[in-house]
Amino acid sequence: MISASGVLIICYLIGGIPFGYLLVRWRTGEDVRAKGSGNIGATNVLRTTGRAMGVVTLLLDIAKGAFAVWLMDRTVAGLTPETQALWTSLAAVVVMLGHGFPVFLKFQGGKAVASFIGAFLYLTPLPLFAVLLVFVAVVWVTRYISLGSILAAALFPLAVYLILHPEPSVLAASAFSGAFIVWRHKSNLDRLRAGTENVFTFSKKKA
Repeated sequence: MISASGVLIICYLIGGIPFGYLLVRWRTGEDVRAKGSGNIGATNVLRTTGRAMGVVTLLLDIAKGAFAVWLMDRTVAGLTPETQALWTSLAAVVVMLGHGFPVFLKFQGGKAVASFIGAFLYLTPLPLFAVLLVFVAVVWVTRYISLGSILAAALFPLAVYLILHPEPSVLAASAFSGAFIVWRHKSNLDRLRAGTENVFTFSKKKA
C-alpha cells in the first residue's frame, strides 16, 4: 500500500493536470497561454474559447482538488483524527501547488482557485460555501472575478476558524491557501488599481 507521503506526490501530479490547456489544445489546436490573460484556468478559457470549454475546465479543476483530498483521506483512514487532519490538509495545499506550478507545463500554471474550491469542498465545506457567497456577491456587483476571488480567499481562514474551530493543521492550510490565491492574483490587483482589469461576461470575448 502506498504511503501518505507517496500520495502527496500523486496529489501534486493530479493538481498539475492542465485541463484548460489540454481542452483548448484539443478544441482549437491553440495554446491558451498565448491568448487572453495567458492563464490556463477556467476564466481565461471561457473568455477565449467559449462557455462550454470554460465550464468543463472549471468542473474538472474542481474535481481534481476534491479527488486529491479524498484520495489522501482514504489513505490515512484509521489514523488519529489529528493525523488525518494533517495529511488531508497537506493534500489540499499540494494539489493547489500542483495547479499553480505544474511540472507538465514547466511550472507555469494557473491561480488555483478551482482546485482550492474542490480541495476545501471536501475538507471544510461550510466555510467554503460561506466565502463562495462573498465571491458571488462581489462578482455580481463589480463584474470582477479576480476581486471576488481575492476577497473570498482573504476571508476564508477567518471563516474556517469561526465556523469550525478546526485542528491547527486545517487552519494553517486554509491560511496558506488563502494567501497563495491572493498572491497569485498580484497582477490582477495591479490592473484593478489601474482600472484595466477585465470585466466578466459569461461568453467568449469577441475579437
